[in-house]
Amino acid sequence: MKKVIVFGGGTGLSCLLSGLKLFPVEVTTVIAVSDNGSSTGILKEEYGIPAVGDVGKVLLSMANVDEDFVDLLSYRFHKEGTSLDNHPVRNILLTALIDLKGNLTEAAGYMSKLLNVRGAVLPLTEEKVDLVGKSDFSDEEFYGQVDVSRNVRYISSLSYDHDIRISPEIPDKIAESDLIIFSPGSLYTSILPHLLANDIVEAIRTASAPIMYVCNLVTQPGETDHYNVSDHLQILNRYLRQRKVDIVVSNNARIDEDIIEKYLQTENKTLVESDRDNILALGTQIVEDSIFSIEEGKIRHNALKTAFLIFSYLMKTEY
Repeated sequence: MKKVIVFGGGTGLSCLLSGLKLFPVEVTTVIAVSDNGSSTGILKEEYGIPAVGDVGKVLLSMANVDEDFVDLLSYRFHKEGTSLDNHPVRNILLTALIDLKGNLTEAAGYMSKLLNVRGAVLPLTEEKVDLVGKSDFSDEEFYGQVDVSRNVRYISSLSYDHDIRISPEIPDKIAESDLIIFSPGSLYTSILPHLLANDIVEAIRTASAPIMYVCNLVTQPGETDHYNVSDHLQILNRYLRQRKVDIVVSNNARIDEDIIEKYLQTENKTLVESDRDNILALGTQIVEDSIFSIEEGKIRHNALKTAFLIFSYLMKTEY
């Protein structure tokens, strides 16, 4: 069975994994844990733990249990002024399990058994960590994922607030993989955080597996305004250093103009265009198809189609 390792965070990662779990592929998922917003941020500060929110989302996306159990863990409390307000059950359970099991890796492993998850789910680090954005034009620093996301246009370099130790299982998982995947998601705050760890960059540098990026469908205001596919690739290549993205998966189908206009007017988001000549000039192979779906008016990756493209690439390629 082919092995893949997927780096990411947020909704894009969860969507991708919900499709990949349907194929005979051994999946290891590595999740950025520097989020500091909403429920995750509160628990992170109060308990001094890594961000658990995206870990919980990934576990549910890969679950093979009945929908009632998934709905229970997805349930979010809504009662203003109470300590549980805005906390989803999964975040509370993971926080409790960290205390019981000793770290987030063990907590995620136990939840994986409960949810009948196939494959490994690993946090990037066991440490409480925050992103720091620095500007070359002033002494200003932007601290935390939320602040970084809002101010990417002023930021010249990204780092963590301290040197981190990555989860020890990750380098071997990279070395064993047949394909290294960077998922869709917030480029600067969900994807690049993995490449701020020198041990990750070095393990990827020495790995034989090709690197694939599943590109975002729409831009993210404040982070990737006006970016095309090649713009995403150039940023990833810069942080990968000696390696480059070998394959990009992108959408080539037309999306309804009314939906595009709604995105622009209500969320200030535009489509990420596949600028083929610029992509090919970077030496990147293009794998493209109609890989979007519309869910409750939202443009999302079609999890099944996207995963099928990845699986097809794996089956056609010998390393």
